[in-house]
Amino acid sequence: MEVFLIRLLQFLLSISLLVLLHECGHFFFARLFKVRVSRFYLFFNPKFHIASTYDPWVRKLFHMKPEEVPVKIEKDDDGNERKVKEYVGTEYGLGWLPLGGYCAIDGMVDETNQKLSDDPKPWEFRTKPAWQRLLIMIGGVLVNFLLALFIYSMVLFHWGDSYIAVKDMNMGMKFNAEAKSLGFQDGDILVGTDKKEFKKFDADLFRAITDAERVDVIRDGKQVSIPINKELSLLDMLKKQPIFASPFVPSEVDSVMADSPAAKLGMKKGDKIVAFAGKPVDCWVTFDNERGRLADALSSAKTPADSMKIRQTTVAVEHKATGAIDTMQVTLNPDLSLGIAKTSVLNYYKETKKEYGFFESFPAGISYGVGVLRGYVDDLKYVFTADGAKSLGGFGAIGSLFPAEWDWMMFWRMTAFLSIILAFMNILPIPALDGGHVLFLLWEMITGRKPSDKFMVYAEYIGMGILLLLMVVANLNDILRWIGVM
Repeated sequence: MEVFLIRLLQFLLSISLLVLLHECGHFFFARLFKVRVSRFYLFFNPKFHIASTYDPWVRKLFHMKPEEVPVKIEKDDDGNERKVKEYVGTEYGLGWLPLGGYCAIDGMVDETNQKLSDDPKPWEFRTKPAWQRLLIMIGGVLVNFLLALFIYSMVLFHWGDSYIAVKDMNMGMKFNAEAKSLGFQDGDILVGTDKKEFKKFDADLFRAITDAERVDVIRDGKQVSIPINKELSLLDMLKKQPIFASPFVPSEVDSVMADSPAAKLGMKKGDKIVAFAGKPVDCWVTFDNERGRLADALSSAKTPADSMKIRQTTVAVEHKATGAIDTMQVTLNPDLSLGIAKTSVLNYYKETKKEYGFFESFPAGISYGVGVLRGYVDDLKYVFTADGAKSLGGFGAIGSLFPAEWDWMMFWRMTAFLSIILAFMNILPIPALDGGHVLFLLWEMITGRKPSDKFMVYAEYIGMGILLLLMVVANLNDILRWIGVM
């Protein structure tokens, strides 16, 4: 429960910040061009809201000066015409449904479903030149993208960049069956492809392999080139268990939990698991693979007796203190765990750390952010496959990306990543998104013809329907994964 709350708080804080600044982007350009924003809300407020204000101090915070607009023309007793003006302010509020936010821009067809008057007013969105409306619409996306680059830059400035270079993983990789069918061998040290050298072990490494004609490795001290003679799917490479390639990490125990199955067997820190469930183990990848086989069998068990039989297995341990190997019977926990903590890549490989000065951090952060965006856009092609659709995730999947413990560096990295996603998704040419409005504005600027308000209303309904459908599918996937169906 504690882990859930920590992730929930990080998710809500991150999304609230991103939505608030996104809407501020729209608000800034709207006010710059003297367009009235009647409401500015963090979170949605169907039926009711938690709090809202027209307080003067809020107006002073957001308005350089009071906005006065002509609302009608009257004649005085002498028959002279005069313009009657009034203050037109913005309602700032906090909604109760944390799924986004909005600023209601007068004279614009959007998700707020505001009624457009027959007589356009000079302070309305629809009366402004197309180029001004375009800037108002891209304001949110622009803020989110620039915010992501700024966060990445500040993360590099404050924490630097720490990673284990692939070339320094001198025990090589553990490969799955698909990789071995291409010619890879366990222990190969990945060097690069015909297009680029590998730097970090991350998703970019797998993307590079999918785009490569050959992959270079170090095998037995010599460089060997492996031709890639089939089309590879990044989704399959990462989704299959075990994954295409994993750093070789010996199956040494880092710590043992009290009263756990491992503790009852007398296992200690530094001991090595050399066999599990009757199968040899040389690293944590093979251990997890054998444990996964037991999990598959456990899911098919029909009775408690069947489950207990699966949980009762053998484990062979090489003791660090004596070097002796003992094969022992063990009853695993209900989740098939031994009650141990594993060693990690940091225990075996040299870490590379690069520091950045304040001004150095900006080009590095921009380069990193652009790389993240490029990778995300490239991966979108998998969404239109059956496996890709199943991989879509909703709020639960996004929340699970945050660390189980509060870590400010990971929080800001995730916030920057979500900011890039929010910027890209919003600029897609789908009605109801900023990109849909941009598409129609570009059409107007090119052809000189403005879509009718009726057309925009129907387009908005269609776009909202598409977005709601995607939201339902993504969150349904989360539920199915949670109950173990997917």
